[in-house]
Amino acid sequence: PLSTQDDVAATLVQDHNLPTYAIKGEDQATYYSHLQAVLNTRPQFTMDDGCDLVHMLHTEKQGLLKGVFGGTEETTTGVVRLRAMVKKNALKYPVIAVNEAMTKHFFDNRYGTGQSTLDGIMRATNLLFAGSTVVVAGYGWCGKGVSMRAKGMGAQVVVTEIDHIRALEAIMDGFRVMTMEEAAKIGDIFITVTGNKHVLRREHFAVMKDGAVIANAGHFNVEIDIPALAKNAVARQIVREFVEGFRLKDGRTLFLIADGRLVNLSAAEGHSASVMDMSFANQALAAEYLVKNRGKMKKEVYNVPENIDREIARLKLAALGISVDHLTDEQKSYMDTWEEGT
Repeated sequence: PLSTQDDVAATLVQDHNLPTYAIKGEDQATYYSHLQAVLNTRPQFTMDDGCDLVHMLHTEKQGLLKGVFGGTEETTTGVVRLRAMVKKNALKYPVIAVNEAMTKHFFDNRYGTGQSTLDGIMRATNLLFAGSTVVVAGYGWCGKGVSMRAKGMGAQVVVTEIDHIRALEAIMDGFRVMTMEEAAKIGDIFITVTGNKHVLRREHFAVMKDGAVIANAGHFNVEIDIPALAKNAVARQIVREFVEGFRLKDGRTLFLIADGRLVNLSAAEGHSASVMDMSFANQALAAEYLVKNRGKMKKEVYNVPENIDREIARLKLAALGISVDHLTDEQKSYMDTWEEGT
């Protein structure tokens, strides 16, 4: 609802004659009416970012499913939902999980989200990261990027996790790891990047510092229990564009950025083109792959084929003017044998 850039939407219509249904700041009803409008065009292929379009197609527009032969999904949250659909035998056409490509999550999620999330928070608040305690909820690829960039800005970074391996990795990367119950008491800026629900909730709001800033860079704004925050507030006020203050009964004020929507898209401009090019290359080549294999694939979620993933990496390096080494014939032979040892 907050991620559209209206000038981009307008030029798609005016200059490229592409039907476009999106307005920055649209409410929930308008958002879903736009999904309806898109599906009324009777698509043969879907490119989704969060699985809302696919969900509506499978629940409210089932009559259109027979005309759809494939789709792609851009983000972690959408892939999670799609795999849940597969488990329940609900997915009715094959979908390629672009998010799982190495040339997507290694770069877009880590470097793109890492930089643009901080950009969104800084634009919205004008706060200084240096010396602040930043709590990052989730240490997946996005969480790694946000933590890395916050540390680079001079912040003291705390990571919260539910996965023991990722928590251990965060420790080894030099971050403090603790429960959100503990982190809520010391954080100045909170950033959720989990893709889950109510990661920040009532008991956390109850112990946060006066003036704490809350933002989401995961996906849907359900990562933050906004109804619970609103219920415990005696007053609400827009203090800056994209910044809403919730004054609580005990006098503390907590600041929510961009209604808990994706802060990097809502309060900034999202990722740089120099990292999104790889994501969009994955989308384009995955679409081509699905067209070429139409009717041959099961109604499941597929990863981007490895040869496509590696070709995108090759093309990216070529575009940067960078060359890599190649194995010699002797090295290739050595890698294919087991006889030669010490």
